[in-house]
Amino acid sequence: MDQTIETNEPREKKSVTFDRWWLLFAGVILIIVLLVIFKPDPYSRIVVFVSDGIWMTIVLTVVSFVLVLLLGLFVALARLSKIVILRGIATVYVEVIRGIPLLVQLIFWYFAFPALVKQLGAAWGIESFKNYQANAIAMAILGLAFCYTAYMSEVYRSGIQSISKGQMEAARSLGMTYFQAMRFVIIPQAIRVILPPVGNEFITLLKDTSLVSTVAVADMTRRGREFMAANYIPIQTWIMIALLYLVLTVLSARVVSFLERKMRMEK
Repeated sequence: MDQTIETNEPREKKSVTFDRWWLLFAGVILIIVLLVIFKPDPYSRIVVFVSDGIWMTIVLTVVSFVLVLLLGLFVALARLSKIVILRGIATVYVEVIRGIPLLVQLIFWYFAFPALVKQLGAAWGIESFKNYQANAIAMAILGLAFCYTAYMSEVYRSGIQSISKGQMEAARSLGMTYFQAMRFVIIPQAIRVILPPVGNEFITLLKDTSLVSTVAVADMTRRGREFMAANYIPIQTWIMIALLYLVLTVLSARVVSFLERKMRMEK
């Protein structure tokens, strides 16, 4: 005869809590809307004027960050490699790039790199190199990705090293190659660990895109400077630019926080 054993242990429930920081996001949106409605001149004009700069900022951030995620993983694996030369090159790259300010790197890619290409073209007799003209957006993305890859590689490396060595040994004992073990066992676990710092890197990159305004890219900051120069109203201009950046950064932070909670609940 079957007997059912009842226990008084409460069942685990996955509670979903409201993220109160969404109130900050809604509050900033509300402030912008109120300013545009009740003070259309100049706030409405500012928003319209910098609207293309907002999209440029978003495009620069997303494209650069995708490259950073991919390249950062390769550099991290190179730093963990047993090949001495590969590990040495990756280590030197990370240490050198992290020691140079991002603004200096952006200026190098936009001004110095094209000059270098032209000099090489003149020395080697390559006509396309001699007439090379830098694309401001491409150079900005290259500069951002080249710089942030060094930082992201360290995030990846710390996440991979936080996984127990027994995980790799178990995967190898099942017949997996090193790269298969990394792909199917180590990296999926490391992603849970590195998600918060990866989110922080994205937000930092979003804010640092403002530096590309110095290399002829019409991002939100540059468009703000142009509006201020044309209308001589610095206070209102930079209040609105700051609010628009705050919308983007708070939204990004909330999305990262949501992903963290989702992955934590799936464990």
